Amino acid sequence: MHTETLYQQLAGHYLKAIDAGTLRSGDRMPSLRVMMERHGVSLSTALNACRQLEQSGHLEARPRSGYFVRSLRRSGLAPSTEPSQQLPDPAQYVGIHERVSAIIAQGQQRPVAVNLAGACGAPALYPSEALKQGVLRALRQRPDLFGHAGPSTPNGEPAFRAAMARQALVSRIKLSPDEIIVTHGCIEALNLALRAVTQPGDVVAVESPTFFGLLQILESLGLKALEIPCSPQTGISLEALELAAQTYRDIKALVVVPNLQNPLGSTMPDANKAALVAWCAARQIPLIEDDTYSALSDSEAPQAALKAWDQDGNVIHCASLHKILAPGMRLGWIAAGRWQARVEMLKYAQSRSTEVLGQIAVADYLDSGAFERHLRRLRASLRSQREQVAEAVAHYFPAGTRLNLPNGGLALWVEMPGQRSSEALFHAALKEGIRIAPGLMFSNSNRFNAYLRISCGMPYTRELELALRRLAALVAALPEQQT
Repeated sequence: MHTETLYQQLAGHYLKAIDAGTLRSGDRMPSLRVMMERHGVSLSTALNACRQLEQSGHLEARPRSGYFVRSLRRSGLAPSTEPSQQLPDPAQYVGIHERVSAIIAQGQQRPVAVNLAGACGAPALYPSEALKQGVLRALRQRPDLFGHAGPSTPNGEPAFRAAMARQALVSRIKLSPDEIIVTHGCIEALNLALRAVTQPGDVVAVESPTFFGLLQILESLGLKALEIPCSPQTGISLEALELAAQTYRDIKALVVVPNLQNPLGSTMPDANKAALVAWCAARQIPLIEDDTYSALSDSEAPQAALKAWDQDGNVIHCASLHKILAPGMRLGWIAAGRWQARVEMLKYAQSRSTEVLGQIAVADYLDSGAFERHLRRLRASLRSQREQVAEAVAHYFPAGTRLNLPNGGLALWVEMPGQRSSEALFHAALKEGIRIAPGLMFSNSNRFNAYLRISCGMPYTRELELALRRLAALVAALPEQQT
């Protein structure tokens, strides 16, 4: 018995033909009318099948000509290499706040024509007009809003917290609004979580590679990062984590991004998520979850959060709307489990309550039912943009380049051949008006200097394609390093 819809079955039929070479690059697909007659389906079914293949990058629509098979050059690229199961290098304890800050500062000082370093979508991808109308309604309904010192409750606007509790159900998390503390983005949530469970000098386990902003937080709090190898396919290595715990018995916390990890784009299988939550609970190691990207997954079923398996409050869940709804608002939240009271007081001491106007506008937008429609459009746009950037990397970058095409998200993690230096590429590209995120930003060691993170948040324009071609030429010109 088929569980797929009719159009998915039809798309699968033609996908097999493409994979087998029966339909080759440049071949014209049967017209919609021919598909209707040949397969006995409706126009809607035929059209949806073609659109699904177009969204997956296998077809392209040409005006007044129909659908044609695309050349998927990226299929010739090998996946990024898996991490070796080894003990963390002592160099990982060396603070890199200065190095990361220097790269960020240099990138900001020089004007660029194309920014491939960010991890955010283009402004047109977000519902700015709808949110603006929500802000105006809030001000009309509450004209004295700016005269009040904060929300009616210290942890955030009740309507917003209720909306976030409902949204958490999508990730299989059951929370009451009272368990949610509104923060200034996920960055403040992570700061609060780490301050709640650690003291300066403590060791915190993190994924390797990991988001450079987390490394900056650890440095600023006087904490030491213990890097655990992370697979581009399945996320943090549970075997390496166990080995690290046997060697370093003073791990005070673990921070992970289980869904669409930054920068790899990996998603942990549910079995791994459950095992990780149980492992941390058994060892009383607080597990801090950064759930910034899961709503950008292409999977039909929503991605479950680690918090869904939490039985004793050992998981601190941090989330944000920054990437998925409103980059300019920087609205985030934290559910701190058994550290709830401590985090509430730390939030009060650190920054008091979060600005209210954005919370009201977002709650109003979420209640309108428009959020799911927005997410579908956003995911479709990002999927197309990732496909096109991956195609450009496969076409223009030197032979031996590796990458994985993640199942969602905003970026690609690219491995350059010959151990070429991403630091050297960063400086060379900046002179050409192109900003990238070099791999050495994502670790305390130089292990990822041959990698770079490329943003896929912007529309694929001629200017972007030319920038990728120029970047590829700069990669080819870099000297290969001895391994």
